[in-house]
Amino acid sequence: MNDIVVSIIMPTYNRSELIKFAIRSILNQNYQKWELLVIDNESTDQTKEVVEQFMKMDERVRYFNVRKSVKLGISNYLNYGMEQATGKYIARLDDDDEWCDTFKLDKQVGFLEQNKEYVIVGGGAIMVDQNRKEIFRFLKKENDNEIRNNALYANPFWHNTVMFVKQKALELGGYNDLRFVEDWDLWLRLGLKGKLYNLQEHLSLYMNAGQNLSVSNQKLAAKTILKLIKRFQNQYPNGMRAKILNSLQLFYAYTPSFFRRKTQNFLFYLKRNYF
Repeated sequence: MNDIVVSIIMPTYNRSELIKFAIRSILNQNYQKWELLVIDNESTDQTKEVVEQFMKMDERVRYFNVRKSVKLGISNYLNYGMEQATGKYIARLDDDDEWCDTFKLDKQVGFLEQNKEYVIVGGGAIMVDQNRKEIFRFLKKENDNEIRNNALYANPFWHNTVMFVKQKALELGGYNDLRFVEDWDLWLRLGLKGKLYNLQEHLSLYMNAGQNLSVSNQKLAAKTILKLIKRFQNQYPNGMRAKILNSLQLFYAYTPSFFRRKTQNFLFYLKRNYF
């Protein structure tokens, strides 16, 4: 465990049937200098037992049962994971998603080691349904200049694809206490510490099964995004345009639910691919 370079943080709650796929995708990585920190939010199903089976197979899998936070969102669990992490870099994977590129960690560690001015590197993702059938795939803006120019329009990184410098994030106080877009907020703050990059490759599968909080609470999520834009509009370009775009998203959140169900994936695709 002394040569750990990457600490992978995975919050979980009652995902015993899905978390095994996420963990297996980590075990299948070609890069080996990692540890996995499973931060369990007091699950009541068999999640602990499932993780313990993997712990018997690989000592790099670590399990933490953390008391349920009185604050909504996952920021507390992510920060707890960072505090326990021994690696130089932090990677993220949700308990219902998978890494689909077995060389993901190789590529990202190599990039950050060779480009010390960068603080975070992400990549593209593939949205799948509950049967892991592809719905669509997307890439994020690649170079630092492109990312900055679009950073207020939409989240510039897909959370399950990122790797970032732990020390830089800790210096910023980690994830802020936000119910939504806690990751977007951190990326914007990290961007004030160093450069940003996205690999133009699909690194992760993202399961779209209606479980995403920002989908089921679109009004509050849209309002939080507008506050985020206001806070960073002097540090990143296109603040006014970003406000207009995301004001339309707030308006969309008030449209009838049947309309949103029919159009949601298409609009998700547009925003992820073009902003």
